[in-house]
Amino acid sequence: MSAKASFEEDIRAAVDVMRRGGLILYPTDTVWGIGCDATNDEAVRKVFDLKRRADAKALITLVSDEAMLERYVEEVPEVAYQLIECAVSPVTIVYDHGVGVAPSLLAPDGSIGIRVTSERYSRALCRALRRPVVSTSANISGVATPQCFARIASEIIDGVDYVAEYRRDDNSPASPSSVIKISRGGLFTILRK
Repeated sequence: MSAKASFEEDIRAAVDVMRRGGLILYPTDTVWGIGCDATNDEAVRKVFDLKRRADAKALITLVSDEAMLERYVEEVPEVAYQLIECAVSPVTIVYDHGVGVAPSLLAPDGSIGIRVTSERYSRALCRALRRPVVSTSANISGVATPQCFARIASEIIDGVDYVAEYRRDDNSPASPSSVIKISRGGLFTILRK
């Protein structure tokens, strides 16, 4: 893709790769992420392989809005809606039971980490794919998370099928989301600040 690709062309190219089971590298509301169609188990396993990450460490999934969230979680507790609405920075919520996603995205207890993204590119990806998109930091497991595109290792860039054009030159420092587990009855645990 040329450097002059429009935003829409960039999204279309990324979605086309994901529909074919490929991996993308893209900007999110936090750090740059490795992504794929969150309903495609073979693609999700490719992400684990690229990151050299144990299957037991679940990956985060992005959705475009609360309606999409409700399609992939058995039950969204009321407190989750309140957290999403009040959050001043990106927050990933771990729900008790994910449904309709790749089995390898679920933790051994059936839970799943999902974030409703408000960032332009990642939200457009979810909407165009009409499914959730995996979002895991663009690094090998155990290596520091790169804070901008320029710091992503060539091994990761070479290991995906498409690299988004959007925000490549943005060097603003970024950090991962906070992660909160919400269980039935509204009990919650902060897993990452």
